[in-house]
Amino acid sequence: MTTLVTGATGFVGSAVARILLARGHELRLLSRANSDRSNIAGLEAEVVLGDLTDAASLKRAAAGCRFVVHVAADYRIWVPDPNEMLRANVAGALAMVRAAADAGAERIVHCSSVAALGLIGDGSLSDENTPARESDFVGIYKRSKYLAEQALREAMAREKLPVVIVNPAAPVGPRDIKPTPTGKMIRDAAAGKIPAFIDTGLNIVHVDDVAEGHALALEHGRIGERYILGGENMLLKDVLALVADVAGRRPPSIQLPEAVVWPAAALMEWFARLTGIPPTMTRDHLKMARKKMFYSSAKAMDELGYRPRPVRQAVEDAVAWFVAHGRLKV
Repeated sequence: MTTLVTGATGFVGSAVARILLARGHELRLLSRANSDRSNIAGLEAEVVLGDLTDAASLKRAAAGCRFVVHVAADYRIWVPDPNEMLRANVAGALAMVRAAADAGAERIVHCSSVAALGLIGDGSLSDENTPARESDFVGIYKRSKYLAEQALREAMAREKLPVVIVNPAAPVGPRDIKPTPTGKMIRDAAAGKIPAFIDTGLNIVHVDDVAEGHALALEHGRIGERYILGGENMLLKDVLALVADVAGRRPPSIQLPEAVVWPAAALMEWFARLTGIPPTMTRDHLKMARKKMFYSSAKAMDELGYRPRPVRQAVEDAVAWFVAHGRLKV
C-alpha cells in the first residue's frame, strides 16, 4: 500500500513519515527540488519532486497511492508577500486533496492547525466546535489555515472527498531544522536569549505525538471530522521556566506589558520590509498573545486513542537535538 506524505522533509512531516514507515506503509515522499532532505536521509521511501503551486506535479505524486497525508504548508508568522502563503496553504491544499481523490485514494489526512480553530482565549479550553469567523484570525498564517479548512469543507461536502482533518497545537521536538517559530523560541530560551516575556499561553505537544495522531486519524478518524492534536496548556512564563530548567539556566523573570513591546515590534517589521530578514516579533504576535491559546484534545483521545506524553519530554528532546546538531550551546 503506497502512502504519499507531503512536507516530509520538514519538521512535522518527517515525524509522520517515520511513524507510518514503522507501521508498515510503503512511502512516497513529496519534496521540492531545492528542499533540505536531511530529515529523510536514510528512510526507505521513494522521493518524488513536486510543489504545492504546481498542480500537475501533485497529480503525478498521488498516482497509485492508496492513502495521502498532506502535511506540507508554509508556516511563517511574517511573510513579505501574503499571497505567496495563500497560494501554498489554501490553493495548494485544495489541489493536493483533489489530486489524491482523483487518483482514487481511499483516505486523505489533511494537516491543518489549531490556528484554524475558534479560540475562547480567557484560559478556557477551546475545541473543534468553538465558533470562528474569518475576522477573528490575526495574521496571514492563521487566516490561511482557516481559509484552507473552509475551502476543503466546501469541496468535501460537494465532491464527497474522503478527508479527515487534524489540528496540531505547537509541536516541539527533534528535527526542527528551520526551525519553526515555536522551535526557535525553545532554542532561544535554552540559549538564554529571552530575558523577558508577555502574559500569554499556548499548547505545547511533542512532534512525535502529533505524528502518531496523524497515523491514528488515518486508521480510525471519521471522514469529514477534525481532531485537535495537543499536549499541555501552559502559560508562556511556565514554558520558558521549563526550558530554562532543562538547559540549566535561570528562567526569565521580567513580564512586559504589551504597550512597552508594541513600538519595538513595529520597528522590527519596518526593518524586515527594508531588508527581507524576518522579524523576531511583530504586532500580529502581540495581538495573538492577547488570547491564551488553550485547547482540548479530548475528542482525539476518545475517538482515536491519542495519548500525548508530558511536555517536558518534548522540550528535552528538542534541546538535545539542537545541541547534538550544533544549533545550540548550553
